Amino acid sequence: MERDELGDGEEGEEEEYDYEALKEAGKASYAALAYGKGLIKPGASMLEIAESVEAHILGMGMEMAFPVNISVNGNAAHYTPSFDDASVIPENGIVKLDVGARKGRYLGDCALTVDLSGSHSGLVDAAQAALEAAIGMVRAGRQVCEIGAEIAKVAAGHGVVPIRNLGGHGVERHDLHASVFIPNFDNGDTTELEEGQVIAIEPFVTDGEGYVREGETVEIFQKVGRAAVRSGETRAVAAFIDENYLTYPFAARWLHRSMKGVSEFAIRKAIIELAGAEALEPFPVLAERRNGMVAQAEKEMIVEKDSCTIVTQ
Repeated sequence: MERDELGDGEEGEEEEYDYEALKEAGKASYAALAYGKGLIKPGASMLEIAESVEAHILGMGMEMAFPVNISVNGNAAHYTPSFDDASVIPENGIVKLDVGARKGRYLGDCALTVDLSGSHSGLVDAAQAALEAAIGMVRAGRQVCEIGAEIAKVAAGHGVVPIRNLGGHGVERHDLHASVFIPNFDNGDTTELEEGQVIAIEPFVTDGEGYVREGETVEIFQKVGRAAVRSGETRAVAAFIDENYLTYPFAARWLHRSMKGVSEFAIRKAIIELAGAEALEPFPVLAERRNGMVAQAEKEMIVEKDSCTIVTQ
């Protein structure tokens, strides 16, 4: 990976936004999502799926925007397997696959849901229909609360509810969750979309309460600062993160796979120390508060004057 100090050019200059690079990242993300969908079968290893999709992204000449998320049933987001994860796709699972490729500073992000049970197709249909309806509303000047209201309306029409403390987001160079929040209900936010802005619309719907809580499992982290640490092994892990992942989210298993000769215990200890010093931000698994089933659909797009251009397709 290139060493990049995350600047936008020389001091006083602003680099022109490279929409072609963004579209390449989006196209690769969508291709990886389609590839991963074909791997989701009852009994399939979640670790093998995640690593196969990640290898697929790297094989297209891209980097990872974030670790592959495979969230099952009531888990809505942020589940990525550990290095020795023995979990498999359950026989009747409802599986969310969330994938992102990166080209330089430009990030792709897209997601879908697979219903293996045959009994939650209405939930999956609701997420997809809400996404399509929301995309149809996107244009410069559109208030984000209007998009949220449409998502909630479509969800209600399918007999389910949106998850109110999750939503879509702006996407900027280096920053996957930036600039604007796209709610899944009318939250009263009158922020207007701007022409040329990049956003991801991400309806989450559930037959549960409509809120997520943080779980105990944490396998995804992101560098957010520096910390003075005493342990040599922790300093080595921090330096490796700096050199290889910059400020992009990474999976703990990536460290185990790449840092040969460093024990899993030492890696976990370093992560705990760095997170405790607020040098790393943890991303716990997010689960529906009343254990309701969750479906997700997501696409990334460029806001245009009167519509939008989908980049994850």
